[in-house]
Amino acid sequence: MPKAKTKKYKIKTYKAAAKRFRVTGSGKIMRTKGGKSHLRRRTSKRVKAKLSTMLEVTAAGDRRRIKRLAPYLSKYKANPPA
Repeated sequence: MPKAKTKKYKIKTYKAAAKRFRVTGSGKIMRTKGGKSHLRRRTSKRVKAKLSTMLEVTAAGDRRRIKRLAPYLSKYKANPPA
């Protein structure tokens, strides 16, 4: 008698997390800086330029949480399925 297959379920991605984070080729999770939307008139050009750089997520707990929220983030780096 053949063994019954157990169905493997897909996990839903939290879209907000998927839009906020990127994964590099080596597997690092990168994030952007906040405070870029408005009230930037008094901010210096240097600070505004620094806001556009991406930072690595270094805390282990944050990395674990991001991987749980967006499980397929590292799978489809360049071109996600349509």
